[in-house]
Amino acid sequence: MLGLCFIFSLFLNCLGNALTVSLNLGSALWTASAVNISNAVKLPLGLILFFIGSIIIITNSFLIKKIDLRRIIGNLIFMVPFAWLVGYLSPLLVNLGITHLPLGLKIGFDFLGVIFFSTAVSIYQRINWALHPADDLMQILRFKFFKGNPIIAQLVSFTPPILAIIIAFLVTGRIEAINVGTIFALVFQGALIGLADKFVLPKLKHLNVEKAIN
Repeated sequence: MLGLCFIFSLFLNCLGNALTVSLNLGSALWTASAVNISNAVKLPLGLILFFIGSIIIITNSFLIKKIDLRRIIGNLIFMVPFAWLVGYLSPLLVNLGITHLPLGLKIGFDFLGVIFFSTAVSIYQRINWALHPADDLMQILRFKFFKGNPIIAQLVSFTPPILAIIIAFLVTGRIEAINVGTIFALVFQGALIGLADKFVLPKLKHLNVEKAIN
């Protein structure tokens, strides 16, 4: 059961991120930062997603003050299919014509993408087998520094991607994947994760939290 929930949450996360990237109406800040860095350095999005994940793994090790090989392997196991699936699904959705929908529908699908990946984060954080490094960072902040508050932890974890987007803008003179969906994610992603904790698979509780933050 947990295995199926984990696979479902991984795919839901990738689909949600791919929706927001393909629509270009605003992605989650980490994904948006990857899009802008990709444009600035002219490298594939999947490769940039993997590079950013690697940097966050190092950051997480500093925060928990140790090198946890099991945790790092879990991050890598999660990150490889995530980077590949988002890189694959984004152009696929464009080819299917999602960008030609009426603006109202596109905004709705973009918000739906944010809801998808927020729900996915809630599920696999509770299972706590393997996390994307950015979500691992949010979980460390949430339970180690902010008494389990997902809203504050999510906002604090958004600081690095905001800085990356600013730097990419200084290089390219343009900003991609930032729009109404980004504002929606910035304001509501933490709250959506908290709501999903309560209402999506409510019997699934956070597993091994102490081990995850120490």
